[in-house]
Amino acid sequence: MAILKIDSVTKVFDRKVAVKNFSLEVQEGVIYGLLGPNGAGKTTTIRMVMNIIAPDEGRITVMGREMNEQAKDRIGFLPEERGLYQKMVVRDVLTYLGEIKGMKKPQIAGAIEEWLARVKLSECIDDKVEELSKGMQQKLQFASTLIHDPQLIMLDEPFSGLDPVNLELIKNIVLEQKRQGKTIIFSTHIMEQAEKLCDNICLINKGEKVLDGPLFEVKSKFGKNTVVLEFDGDISDLEGLPGVEKIYDYNKYVELKLHDGTSPHKVLESLIDKVELNRYEFMEPSLHDIFVDIVGEKKDAREEVSNA
Repeated sequence: MAILKIDSVTKVFDRKVAVKNFSLEVQEGVIYGLLGPNGAGKTTTIRMVMNIIAPDEGRITVMGREMNEQAKDRIGFLPEERGLYQKMVVRDVLTYLGEIKGMKKPQIAGAIEEWLARVKLSECIDDKVEELSKGMQQKLQFASTLIHDPQLIMLDEPFSGLDPVNLELIKNIVLEQKRQGKTIIFSTHIMEQAEKLCDNICLINKGEKVLDGPLFEVKSKFGKNTVVLEFDGDISDLEGLPGVEKIYDYNKYVELKLHDGTSPHKVLESLIDKVELNRYEFMEPSLHDIFVDIVGEKKDAREEVSNA
């Protein structure tokens, strides 16, 4: 069952298109990454899902219906702009936010103890928010996002500014929430984190969807046109190889980007006649490599059209 459907949504600010004809469907129980560079339209999309801003065109449904207060109570939302009541005590902040989500005070008290322990802030329960470090405040806001046990968790750049220890802590909690059957949708421009967490991804650039699908399918689709090799010889020995589009020299090894449809085995046969190979293997591209490759192709296509 789809927990979120975005159908042909467009949003324009002062004649600038922030999101253009964007569609997406997220199934229950997955970790879904909304990926792209800063300014791609990720935050605008999340704000439209949360009904903070309205789309100019298109329709969004959450849990089978348009967003309403009842649906919001089943969602945990971590906004990009972090902000807590600085003068309030940690316990009171979480109590207040729990009450907003319809929790009863006895239930809130237990949840506060549990979540402060989970994010390693138990000793701060009676401290004012302003007395906490930036990293501690980030963890507190993350705990406040989950305190009411939401079914859908929306996280806008959740890993931004976290040190490695707290980054690992938050990642483990996200994975645990998935194991409990929750759906997690998060935005990030850090492709490495998405690779470690996501079941499905959607790449966005300049407000448009570049591609989406299960992570393993995306990577397998783009993993057949790059090989890595180490060899004895000079880089010039590789010039003129049939089927090779680009050569990337990284000193200790070389990457060959192959033309679509080129057989890596044919390239290997050509290489054997030219150099002494120490290593030759298919390379699974990173999400970063895939994104740069696709966005670069689109940019080149636009430039060709504009110059025609």
